[in-house]
Amino acid sequence: MQKLLAWVDDRFPLTKMWEEHLSKYYAPKNFNFWYFFGSLALLVLVIQIISGIFLTMHYKPDGATAFASVEYIMRDVPYGWLIRYIHSTGATAFFVVVYLHMFRGLMYGSYKQPRELIWLFGMFIYLVLMAEAFMGYLLPWGQMSYWGAQVIISLFGALPIIGDPLTLWIRGDYVVSDATLNRFFALHVIALPIVLLGLVVAHILALHEVGSNNPDGVEIKKNKDANGIPVDGIPFHPYYTVKDILGVVVFLIFFCVVLFFMPEGGGYMLEHANFIPSDPLKTPEHIAPVWYFTPFYAILRAVPDKLFGVIAMGAAIVVLFLLPWIDQCKVKSIRYRSVIYKANLAAFVVAFLVLGWLGMEPATPGKTLAAQFFSLVYFGFFAVLYVTSKNEQTKPVPERVTK
Repeated sequence: MQKLLAWVDDRFPLTKMWEEHLSKYYAPKNFNFWYFFGSLALLVLVIQIISGIFLTMHYKPDGATAFASVEYIMRDVPYGWLIRYIHSTGATAFFVVVYLHMFRGLMYGSYKQPRELIWLFGMFIYLVLMAEAFMGYLLPWGQMSYWGAQVIISLFGALPIIGDPLTLWIRGDYVVSDATLNRFFALHVIALPIVLLGLVVAHILALHEVGSNNPDGVEIKKNKDANGIPVDGIPFHPYYTVKDILGVVVFLIFFCVVLFFMPEGGGYMLEHANFIPSDPLKTPEHIAPVWYFTPFYAILRAVPDKLFGVIAMGAAIVVLFLLPWIDQCKVKSIRYRSVIYKANLAAFVVAFLVLGWLGMEPATPGKTLAAQFFSLVYFGFFAVLYVTSKNEQTKPVPERVTK
């Protein structure tokens, strides 16, 4: 085995990669619960790719047969129902762990110097993930899939000058049709996964280049022993690989509970209208995207003008990319930041959750007013952060990590 390994190492840096990214990659020794979600996101990505491969073996991207092929998978393919529910449950799980992963970044300042590029790669992953989910949302070719795609694609038509040609180019036709389904299928199963995998690799490489952040926001590379090893660091393998296995087991328990007992999620994960074949002549009473898009959908609906609504929705995502430069405070961790920052972050989380709920509900004057208020709170987080972080009164940060 040693000779075989030496032969491989002469031709491929297998041992070098193992050491640099696992056995000799030193991570802070004070990781807590919030550091599970990065590895869990990687796990769900693998689940989605594998289950997606099996689904494409039986799915037909054709307007006349797409819905029937999904029914065929559910009813006639051996364990097809299981594969389909794994994929649909995985989509929800993906956004749950990604949102929690992003929240951890906000709490502990993981977007700050020298990790700005890590944050940007992560945000591009989030953007591609949203596109991937939207493309996949159309593929069942049910009522909500069809009309949800119709509504979302039509939003691009609000853009001046390029709006109509762009909308036509995205659809491939004057309405959502077989051409739209075919191009969305190609993007969902080939183009976007390739981009997503490339961004994930870049995200991990950038992380391992500058090192992981920790709940104290202390740079462990500043304190090294005589051998150049961080005194507050431990090898990622075996310590954190074992810890992540525990997180994976707990996650899979919850995943399987949802998978086997509530795969439709009460209509929030798989809408009831999507079990009806698409009908271009019959519009559903209430059209709403899947829950992980609804905060931004609520911001869109909160603005009366269609163009400015699209701009506000886009700005709600773009502003997240700018977070490393909006936050001027030198302290990273929420443990040592001011009460103002903690209250501001709490208000942001509440606004995001409430907007998510409002985006799932039918629009009424009262709910529209609430959406406008919480949209202001959402954007207010960044404005308040920019103003207060410059001269923020923080607690002293320790020289070494604490437990």
